[in-house]
Amino acid sequence: MANEKLVKEITGMDEDFAKWYTDVVIKAELIDYSSVRGCMIIRPYGYAIWENIQSILNQKFKETGHSNVYMPMFIPEGLLQKEKDHVEGFAPEVAWVTHGGNEPLEERLCVRPTSETLFCEHYANIVQSYRDLPKLYNQWCSVVRWEKTTRPFLRSREFLWQEGHTIHATAEEAQEETVRMLDVYASFCEDYLCIPVVKGIKTEKERFAGAESTYTIEALMHDGKALQSATSHYFGDGFAKAFGIMYSDKNNKLVHPFQTSWGITTRIIGAIIMTHGDDNGLVLPPSIAPVQVVIIPVASHKEGVIEKARELEQRLKGVCRVMLDDSDQSPGWKYAEYEMKGVPLRLEIGPRDIEKNQCVIVRRDTREKYFVSLEELEEKIPQLFKCFEKDLFNKAYERREGMTYTVDDLDELVKVAQEKPGFIKAYWCGKRECEDKLKEVAGVTSRCIPLDQHENHGKCVCCGEPTDKLLYWGKAY
Repeated sequence: MANEKLVKEITGMDEDFAKWYTDVVIKAELIDYSSVRGCMIIRPYGYAIWENIQSILNQKFKETGHSNVYMPMFIPEGLLQKEKDHVEGFAPEVAWVTHGGNEPLEERLCVRPTSETLFCEHYANIVQSYRDLPKLYNQWCSVVRWEKTTRPFLRSREFLWQEGHTIHATAEEAQEETVRMLDVYASFCEDYLCIPVVKGIKTEKERFAGAESTYTIEALMHDGKALQSATSHYFGDGFAKAFGIMYSDKNNKLVHPFQTSWGITTRIIGAIIMTHGDDNGLVLPPSIAPVQVVIIPVASHKEGVIEKARELEQRLKGVCRVMLDDSDQSPGWKYAEYEMKGVPLRLEIGPRDIEKNQCVIVRRDTREKYFVSLEELEEKIPQLFKCFEKDLFNKAYERREGMTYTVDDLDELVKVAQEKPGFIKAYWCGKRECEDKLKEVAGVTSRCIPLDQHENHGKCVCCGEPTDKLLYWGKAY
């Protein structure tokens, strides 16, 4: 029963992973396509997942002292040009507004691809003294990047995200903030989304435009491709110098402050789908599932069944996000529908169950059945959620470890990259030409230099030069 395919209209993962993914996001009613090429409509079920993600992270940001703000959608071209490396990094993806009504604008306006320049302009106006620091801000908004190739959630021309922006008196404070927020993202992904991640730092080639260092969490999808799941950037005082941000320190000396930014986007929904999903559709971690428990009456025409189901729905509203499906669809249709939508627990109640004062609970991930006394429901359901999350994480972790390979030379790396999807751990000398060559000959990019490596020594997989940099490489979304 555990391997039986209930949802026939979804392409098998092993048959065509890209088609499977598209089938899932459409059939589970997460998105619809828009007449604006490369943009998606996030439907209520998909948006509810994002709202739950937003709710959890918003609380975590506020617990770490951050305040929400909102910046304009438009950035004047002159403002964007102030930080050279930053604008060069985003230039190919920028969408421009050239007219207001029928009148051409005196200065083009960029539709924000990110908001560093706007925050810098604001900081220059409000930061005068060390007493004004730090400023710990976060913004929930959408951004636009004119991507050539798009895929729902993973890469679209407009997407939702949060972008944290902070400014500090010292480099040490800013660096601590950068790592602290990376840890927030990592614990969120692992503890709430059940996605194991590798924390690390990007190479110079892969770092964010204008940053001194970029930290990342990298996850491995079911098909062995990596997904950059969130990033945290340390800017040093480069942006402050470009935008003339200065403050009087405790010695009454004018100095530049130091900045960070960090963000996670709706692409994390794609990560959830591709980490936990199966041939029947979504498998959603309870913490972010729009519906955590669906109640399905069996033999609902029999006396007392619907009434008991409604009674259970009211009881469970204080325990979880619960939904009763009392429609006239057959139970089998409902089973398939909520399997596809990834609802963690299915609660079945019928005449025989009522006689025995019990119900049947079925887990979405394993399809394991539990016969639960109705008196114990409020206690049992949270326990099942915890087991669900633990098993979901362990399954993803074991799959990742089974798809992580360590190689010592270039020929071996090329062979593994061609034949075995997953992470490849290999030493790198730090030279750009070697990084570029690995992409050219093996089709892999550097994912990150992991933060947890200790006293590693080896030879560059490309040129053979001694090095202490052990990197994760892979093909990525």
